[in-house]
Amino acid sequence: MGFLRLLRLTVCIIATLLGLFISKVGYAQSDSVIGLLEPSAKNELWLNPGMVTYHFQTDQNLNGSNWGAGAEYRFSSVSSLTAGRFYNSNNAYSNYAGIYYQPLAIGPIKVGAVIGGFSGYSSMNNGGWFAAAIPALTWEGDWVGANVFIIPTIGDRVHGGISLQLKFKVFG
Repeated sequence: MGFLRLLRLTVCIIATLLGLFISKVGYAQSDSVIGLLEPSAKNELWLNPGMVTYHFQTDQNLNGSNWGAGAEYRFSSVSSLTAGRFYNSNNAYSNYAGIYYQPLAIGPIKVGAVIGGFSGYSSMNNGGWFAAAIPALTWEGDWVGANVFIIPTIGDRVHGGISLQLKFKVFG
């Protein structure tokens, strides 16, 4: 995916999420704009086709089309389990497994992090598994949702960027 196409897609998704925020559609448990979410039990399964990434280091020819397959099981209004596989920014396959914890909400957008393990990056543990915590924003509608990840640049080891992952609810 070309840089301009990826940038347009990212801008469209962010504009959509901001539109939902501004219109106050789907507030979680209150009418306040920013608040803590009340934990409640859920039973939802979401599937995703990987993600697209805009990298901050635009001069390094990194892959922004990070397609793959993943699943997210939401067992709580503030937490879910996730696992999957995708083609990473270094043109190699990566696996991941982790847990989202998102106790805050800004309008309909959940705010928190995904904490877990990743593999497939040669600059981290020679491509083996390593632990990471990544800031994550989530919006979920009736059957479609989106996760946005903010990945910091860490020297030569981690290429920073903003990733967008669309997801689709298959039950719940």
